[in-house]
Amino acid sequence: MFDIGFSELVVIGVVALIVIGPERLPKVARTAGLLYGRLQRYVSSVKSDISREIQLDEIRRAGQSFKESVEAAASDVERQATVVDDYLRNEVSNIKQSVTATEAGEERPVESEPAGAAETAPSPQQSLPLDEPDQNPGRAPAAATNRGESADKSA
Repeated sequence: MFDIGFSELVVIGVVALIVIGPERLPKVARTAGLLYGRLQRYVSSVKSDISREIQLDEIRRAGQSFKESVEAAASDVERQATVVDDYLRNEVSNIKQSVTATEAGEERPVESEPAGAAETAPSPQQSLPLDEPDQNPGRAPAAATNRGESADKSA
């Protein structure tokens, strides 16, 4: 804080001893020490308050950015839901038109799939061979081994 060396402290002590006197010097030194301690505590509390405010400001900024990202995601979901809703409404109206056309006795040609659906071919679904035995002949299934051991123990 202050650039005071040991020699300067000795000079200050000698001057204080001469000015204050040997009887009151211990009381003055004790009071000066208490005031210096209070000053240090005050400075440390101010530092901690400032750091706390900085942390709160950072948390507020992070919360604001999180809120903005959530709002952006929500608007994106709403936009996608609107697209799907429009598509479904269009499909329902097409179905209603074809039903009314067949009820009226007209034969209406069946419309091909929408252009978006024709472009994306469905990916083949992966299936597991459930009725085939284990493909690893070197390893016996744990359940079969346990059943065989329990049958041997009970017999």
